[in-house]
Amino acid sequence: VMGALESRGVLRRMSDMLEMLMKRMDILARLENSTDFHKGDEARFPLDRFQPAAGLMERIQAIAQNVSDIAIKVDQILRNSLLNGKVMDGRRDQCEVPRDPKYPDCAGKVEVSWDSLSGRGVSTCGGSYWEEHKAVTTRAAFRSDMAHLLELIGTGKESLSFMKKRIRHLAQQWLRAARRLEQKLKGRQRDQKHILIHIGFLTEESGDVFSPRVLKGGPLGEMVQWADILAALFLLGHSLRVTVSLKELQSHLGVPPGRGNCPLTSPLPFDLIYTDYHGLQQMKQHMGLSFKKYRCRVRVIDTFGTEPAYNHEEYATLRGYRTNWGYWNLQPTQFMTMFPHTPDNSFMGFVSEELNKTERQLIKSNKVSSMAVVYGKEASIWKGKEKFLAILNKYMEIHGTVYYETQRPPEVPAFVKNHGLLPQHEFQQLLRKAKLFIGFGFPYEGPAPLEAIANGCVFLQARFNPPHSSLNHEFFRGKPTSREVASQHPYAEDFIGKPHVWTVDYNNSEEFEAAIKTIMRTQVDPYLPYEYTCEGMLERIHAYIQHQDFCTTSSPPLPPKAKSPAMQSLPSPLALSPNTTHLVWSPSASQKPQAWPPVDSLQVWVSDTRHACTETCRQHGLVCEPTFFRFLNKKEVFLQ
Repeated sequence: VMGALESRGVLRRMSDMLEMLMKRMDILARLENSTDFHKGDEARFPLDRFQPAAGLMERIQAIAQNVSDIAIKVDQILRNSLLNGKVMDGRRDQCEVPRDPKYPDCAGKVEVSWDSLSGRGVSTCGGSYWEEHKAVTTRAAFRSDMAHLLELIGTGKESLSFMKKRIRHLAQQWLRAARRLEQKLKGRQRDQKHILIHIGFLTEESGDVFSPRVLKGGPLGEMVQWADILAALFLLGHSLRVTVSLKELQSHLGVPPGRGNCPLTSPLPFDLIYTDYHGLQQMKQHMGLSFKKYRCRVRVIDTFGTEPAYNHEEYATLRGYRTNWGYWNLQPTQFMTMFPHTPDNSFMGFVSEELNKTERQLIKSNKVSSMAVVYGKEASIWKGKEKFLAILNKYMEIHGTVYYETQRPPEVPAFVKNHGLLPQHEFQQLLRKAKLFIGFGFPYEGPAPLEAIANGCVFLQARFNPPHSSLNHEFFRGKPTSREVASQHPYAEDFIGKPHVWTVDYNNSEEFEAAIKTIMRTQVDPYLPYEYTCEGMLERIHAYIQHQDFCTTSSPPLPPKAKSPAMQSLPSPLALSPNTTHLVWSPSASQKPQAWPPVDSLQVWVSDTRHACTETCRQHGLVCEPTFFRFLNKKEVFLQ
């Protein structure tokens, strides 16, 4: 036991040293991955001098994880030694610890009390287990006012001001959607969850490059999404805490003083934590050994997604998929994306403003067929686009919203009417008049094209050949995905398409010009997919909270072992559909497992050669659903 205590002290000191190294090297990693790192800076601060940094940081992180694992084992040895060392009359008593998947920390909080009369050990769980166990569950009720949410968000950053303005602007739309969903659920009881929202990229410790650029044309997509997540969680009736500083995070988590790898001193007071990759790293550094216990409660807002190969630490290490942002060993569906570009992650999304019937008619009657707005508030996006702009200028009046302080940006041609950076409502008015919203290849997968389509614009974008990915394009390098992006906005291309979205080869002037001519003659109505309405997002987040549980195992029980050759395999629970084109869950199946999505919605189709599950499902108006794979991974089903 004394050796274990000494070892634990050494491990803590090692963790402190590793943490200090990681913090310093993280600065280099952020520089290496920064999209704002300009060539002028590179000349003064050449990154090639630091190329080994990423690999070294990964090794340090791997060592830190090993230290953490060893520390857990040392704690277990110490605890077992103390428990087994309680001897009365020369006899050791085994103390049984209550086991309940809802309270995974009980074993770690066990206290052994000894009854001097009977000489028996009685195991009890530390106070908060029983307090939690006895607590009366509060029911969630839809809210009808957003004022308290605005207080929760706080002040002091331009990014927070932007998010609050957005929530206020969409408040009535959100409230109407909440009432509709409440009617749909027909009084179904829901437990109120205690939820921490920690927006890591807005903390000073992560650099917060976003807040200073809110008023200078910087990217707003992440803040749009976070504002909508906050609004949805609040209206669904859950108890929220919002943090954008490390100090607040530590306070809410109950982190012990100091910077060691100490576990939390009391149970985590939150059922769920929504954060991002920056916040995830901060939580791991400050929660110590408790991070591993509670990571099942985390939901990571991850714009571009994390593929399983990058998330699985062992696989990523062996196969060369380690990056600065991967190998967290979470369930892939704990990562929540801006667009539904992969079934491996959960689709979180955001919302676009909805129009009523009168507004839609007004927009249609006021459209100017020869007016185009360029997608891109930063002057750098316009650089090198003179050829496209000259062709477009032959047919349409071009408008821009490029930020500038005193002088007009030289990248924007003189024939473009530049409005400067516009407030959101003025930008909406511009879109409501324009016929065309045109993208020049960047930014990728932002919210603006959906807003334009919702306001009756046609979105014209470039096709990438070859597709952009982390293997061939600087922007995606280091991101935990190998996904190939074949256009500026793949969701708009695949899920919306013509006549609202046109994807063409910008290197082919004839194709580009022909598309502009056709678009000018094409009549389109404002269109907003249901999943990007307030009701759609509320419904989706409600479903995730009700059904996603990563803290208890959900694997199906194994079938009983066969007792005779005739019983070697169980019959398949699937059957051919009435038109014999695909398999469905059999109405005569002996049992219907509890699953979400429900097995009634399962359809099994055979893909053509070289077609992925996502493509085949989309062809049939379906989505690929990995949770169903466990029902297919049987010989009988394959034979069917």
